[in-house]
Amino acid sequence: MTEDFIKKLYRSHKACPTCASPAEVAEFYIQLLGALFPDFSSESFTDLASFEAHLQLLQKKLKELLLNTPSHNRAKAEEITSHLFDSLPKIHGQLEQDVIAMYAGDPAAKSASEVVKTYPGFYAIAAYRIANTLHNLGAIEIPRIITEHAHNKTGIDIHPAAKIGDHFCIDHGTGIVIGETAVIGNHVKIYQGVTLGALSVDKSDAEKKRHPTIEDKVVIYAGATILGGETTIGHDSIIGGNVWLTRSVPPHSKIYYQAKMHTEEDTESDLIFIK
Repeated sequence: MTEDFIKKLYRSHKACPTCASPAEVAEFYIQLLGALFPDFSSESFTDLASFEAHLQLLQKKLKELLLNTPSHNRAKAEEITSHLFDSLPKIHGQLEQDVIAMYAGDPAAKSASEVVKTYPGFYAIAAYRIANTLHNLGAIEIPRIITEHAHNKTGIDIHPAAKIGDHFCIDHGTGIVIGETAVIGNHVKIYQGVTLGALSVDKSDAEKKRHPTIEDKVVIYAGATILGGETTIGHDSIIGGNVWLTRSVPPHSKIYYQAKMHTEEDTESDLIFIK
C-alpha cells in the first residue's frame, strides 16, 4: 500500500470516528427483540427493577447510535429514542398478531413460541416493524441497517419505508423482496420467492410510487413477481406460484399459470384468470 492510500483511509476514519457500525445496530435490534419476546431473549431478569434497567440501557444505546450517525443532533436523537420506546406497546401488539397469523397459517407450526424462536418470517417482520417506526420518525441509516441485517440472516428483503398492515404472514420466506413504496394490507400471506418490485429502476423515479399495492386478505404463492406502482391486487385474491404481473386485478381474483404440453420437447404456459 502506498502512503497516499493509507492517508486517504485515515482521513475517512477521522471524518467519522464513532460512526454506528452495522454490528452495533444489529446487536441493539437483537437485544430489543429479546426484551419484547422472552422466547427470543438470551438474558434473564431477577426482578422488575433489573428489567427496567435493561430497557433504560437499550434506550441509552439507541441514543448513542443515533448521535454517532451523520445528520442527528442530540435533540433529534433524544426525540427519536423517546418516540420509539413509547411506540413499543403498539409494535409488540402488531408482532403478536403476526405471530398468530404465522402460527395459524402454517400447519407445521406447533406453538407460537416456535414461531418466535425459529421462523425467519417473524425475525424479518420484527426487524421491519422496528425499522419502519424509526424510519417514520426520521432516523437516518439505522432503519436500513436493521432490515439489511434481517435480510442477511433470513433472505427476506423488506425496505423499512414499505407500508405493511396487521396479521402479516410470511411462510418459509427465503427470497422475498418487498420494495420501498409497496403497500400491503391486513391478513396478507406471502410465500418464498415473491417479489413486490418496480417496473423501472431509473433514479429519476425515486420519489414516485414504484411498487405494487396488495389489498387485504391476499395470498401470494411462491415465486410470484408483481411489479409497478400502479399495480393493485384486489382484496381476497389468490396469486399463484411463478405468476408475473404488471397490471392490476380486481378483488376476489385467482391468477395462476397452467402449463400445456405440446410435444415431448417443448411446453407452453398460459396465464389463467378466474374471477
